[in-house]
Amino acid sequence: MNKKIFKYQNTLTGVDLKAVIFKNHRISIADVAMPVLQPNEALVKVSLAGICETDLSLLNGYHDFSGIPGHEFAGTVVSAPDNPDLEGCRVVADINCGCGQCYVCRIGDYRHCPHRTVLGIRGRNGVFAQFCAIPVSNLYAVPDRIKDNEAVFAEPLAAALAIDRQEGIGEKSRVAVLGDGKLGLLCALALRQKTADIVLIGRHPEKLRIVEARGVHTVCRQKGSAFESLEMNPEKFDVVIDATGRPDGINAALCLVRPKGTVIIKTTSSEKSVIDLADVVVREVRLIGSRCGDIKEALDFMERKRIEVGPLIEAVYPLDDFARAFAHASKSGSRKILVRP
Repeated sequence: MNKKIFKYQNTLTGVDLKAVIFKNHRISIADVAMPVLQPNEALVKVSLAGICETDLSLLNGYHDFSGIPGHEFAGTVVSAPDNPDLEGCRVVADINCGCGQCYVCRIGDYRHCPHRTVLGIRGRNGVFAQFCAIPVSNLYAVPDRIKDNEAVFAEPLAAALAIDRQEGIGEKSRVAVLGDGKLGLLCALALRQKTADIVLIGRHPEKLRIVEARGVHTVCRQKGSAFESLEMNPEKFDVVIDATGRPDGINAALCLVRPKGTVIIKTTSSEKSVIDLADVVVREVRLIGSRCGDIKEALDFMERKRIEVGPLIEAVYPLDDFARAFAHASKSGSRKILVRP
């Protein structure tokens, strides 16, 4: 395990901590009680946390969330009464916490547990705080070669890598990624490892240049641009990933996929999508929802420098300045915004 050279004193029970609160579509920073650990949970001191599109949707009503948001992070275990060897270890986490008792948990599919909580998203406080309680079984040690500002990307990178596990991208696969947000960039970088025939379609030339430097073809989706020619091209894509974060993103993806091709949906939006199911049926298009991935695989990719995530970071804000950080992250074209508690 990757440990710091010192040990924390585990005398934090009852101490107040600063945390970001989402409630009634409003952001506030408040002093809240230190989490009380349940059996087999660890208290983690958050070093860095990242703002993602899901956090933006939560403020707008997704999942009717109220509490401490945040699920992308790097931190250090302060206290783990049932697993003291973890104390001092740098960690990241799988965000899905299953009940451990139901049928799907017993077969190892805790991510789809009907009773699950999800870190900072569903029924469980998240990491936009100085400390957070997380089940030990969800924690992964961060290798020494990975810096904290890189480790923050473990969860979204794992989600990007999950696409290949679901679909099996081959060397000859023609792939398009729609959306040049943080997840779209990671999807393009991850899938470039599998095929050279990949294009990222976005709206921000400066962000497209990040993946161009790593061998990904790009198209800037502006009126009169090459995007319209892609829609009309009879040789459409085998696989199209909707990472737009927009409710109409799936319709753009359907315009680009070939008959019997696959659309992989990464978008989660507080708004509903409307699609033409007749077109899906007639062209026999497969629709696949895609969410989380293997954190261990993501850490391995970063440790071996197969994917460089540093260029995706735009700014780091202190937790006390979260409102400004969130406003920055909400701007069209922004890259990853990190928060330091």
